[in-house]
Amino acid sequence: MDGSDASTEFAQHSLEDTYDGPPDQRTGARHGIYPDLSHDEVERFNFLAQMNRHLATRVAPMVETAWNARIEPRFEAEHGRKPMDRTEARRALLTDPVFQTWSALRRMTMEQRQEAGRWAAVRQSEALAAKAASLSAPDRLTLDPTVAVPRYVAAVDHHCMPGSYHTELFPGDVSGPASYDSGIHVTVGGRGGPYNDGIGRTMAEWIQETYPHFKPSRILDLGTTTGHNLLPMARAFPEAKVIGIDIGVPVLRYGAARVESLGVGNVRFLQADATNLSQFEDGSFDLVMTTMFLHELSLTSMDAIFREAKRVLAPGGLMLNMEQPAYAGMPPFEQAIRDWDAHYNNEPFWTTLHSLDLDDHFVAAGFERDKLVKKVFTVPAGPAGQTKIGMVFVGAEK
Repeated sequence: MDGSDASTEFAQHSLEDTYDGPPDQRTGARHGIYPDLSHDEVERFNFLAQMNRHLATRVAPMVETAWNARIEPRFEAEHGRKPMDRTEARRALLTDPVFQTWSALRRMTMEQRQEAGRWAAVRQSEALAAKAASLSAPDRLTLDPTVAVPRYVAAVDHHCMPGSYHTELFPGDVSGPASYDSGIHVTVGGRGGPYNDGIGRTMAEWIQETYPHFKPSRILDLGTTTGHNLLPMARAFPEAKVIGIDIGVPVLRYGAARVESLGVGNVRFLQADATNLSQFEDGSFDLVMTTMFLHELSLTSMDAIFREAKRVLAPGGLMLNMEQPAYAGMPPFEQAIRDWDAHYNNEPFWTTLHSLDLDDHFVAAGFERDKLVKKVFTVPAGPAGQTKIGMVFVGAEK
């Protein structure tokens, strides 16, 4: 080996040792209903994941620097005080080119992520529908044509996703959830885990560590989507009967095929509106869970869901919800940055949810205040440079 070869090898090893960016999407695990991606489709996802990470780790800090150096001082000079809340902070940010650049690039990346996933899924939509049908198993999926899609879902393309979670292009279609499943890699900068189940694994591990004697035999996941965060719970408690519900037929159909291909036998999917769980008797479940679901509701529906969750919980049961943390106690700048999704990412309930004291809403639903537990998990930076990914609320009945 000559000197140039040694230098090249050293540089390659140094890069491998220091690289902490998104993994190549090809390293992710594949299941039986996952869309087939061409070389160019994979590389487009990889580019967009890198772009999201760049915006989080390089550009977002520049926004904060601009805030401290000139945006907040300019506001203070004009008003004789600092911004009082996120609304004033956001209005000040809107005038600055650094924030404008970050915001525009972030929106563009989200739109391109949806375009990339949608194109890859739609071009093979019939093949994916056939796969879903071939993976159908008795009692794995129960659909109810009487379930109506509520307006707070039907009126919004959540996080720029065409048709949100519920739209079918044709009978048997699963292209929407296929796009969702393949594109999460971009949205979270490659940090969702090989099966996009990082939140579910975190929740399952937390329950096992915090409540080592808790062995739920019946688990209900509300707003399950494709069931990607439900599977870790089903695997953690293999003796449990596990049900995931959603209003969206395509995501349920895709989730059932996904679970079947992965060989997880204790999971069923059911079409239902979580505001009305009348098909389940009182005390039917030991664990009721949601993952990043509450911010896509409405205030009325959220309160109804909490009441129903309380009703179907068995004595000693837990309700577990993973969400981004509330704004209370955050400085106006951080609130304004976190509130970006409400204004530019089609999340109309985002601001309201994160402004609430959810404890009051759990108590109003019948949970006891002294049995609510909060846990904030800290993870590496997400697409907005945020480090706190979520807060767990647990309602426990002894």
